[in-house]
Amino acid sequence: MEISLQGKVAIVTGSIQGIGRATAEMLADNGAAVILNNHENPEQLEEVVAAIRARGGRAQGVIADVTRRAEAQKLVDAALGFGGLDILVNNAGGLVKRVPVAEFDESHYQTVFDVNVRTAFLMSHLVLPQMKAQKGGKIIHFSSQAAHDGGGPGAAAYAASKGAIWTFTKGLAKEAAPFGITVNAVSPGFIGQTAFHNTFTAKEVQERMPSVIPLGRAGTAEDVAKVVLFLASPLADYLTGQSIEVNGGLYMP
Repeated sequence: MEISLQGKVAIVTGSIQGIGRATAEMLADNGAAVILNNHENPEQLEEVVAAIRARGGRAQGVIADVTRRAEAQKLVDAALGFGGLDILVNNAGGLVKRVPVAEFDESHYQTVFDVNVRTAFLMSHLVLPQMKAQKGGKIIHFSSQAAHDGGGPGAAAYAASKGAIWTFTKGLAKEAAPFGITVNAVSPGFIGQTAFHNTFTAKEVQERMPSVIPLGRAGTAEDVAKVVLFLASPLADYLTGQSIEVNGGLYMP
């Protein structure tokens, strides 16, 4: 069955590179109008928007820090300017830096939870009135394999934040279901050639990873985006409160 998102409007936070960009482009290529977001790089944001438009897609970029309610609201307003709000992909987030628990201070913990958890709570809170009014919508969070296995060295705060996202997904799914809104999570494993691993994972570790992944290769941003596309589509209408593991078999719950 061909997936069509014609007439749908999507928000993808943190969408100028890696998984976020691949997701925004895939949703647009399948018919959705897409609101893209970054908080500090307008040139790169506009480049992604231009690339989508060049392929015939509809897209708009919004510079906003989605840890702040007033700025997050800008994305919702932009989506409504396109005529609706059907899909929210909470992709914004990150590791920030690798710091052992014994060495990090409260500000590190707070930053990690702000970018990974507060953003998802805020954006979900802001889109729910519109989705409830129209009696339907798709909310897709990003958890991580780290939520299950604790992450790598110095990533305890990150792993905890992604565990919080997984729990939030289940709780919100129960609240949203009576309104026809589905809430699911995507949990990537090792996704190669991304800013995340190029910044935080040693080159030799990246080179070794395919040998321990059952499918024999690193994941790609497009592998993850395909799962988001499925969850955003009518094919996933009866799926809610779930986490889809995209890791090539590296972790099997």
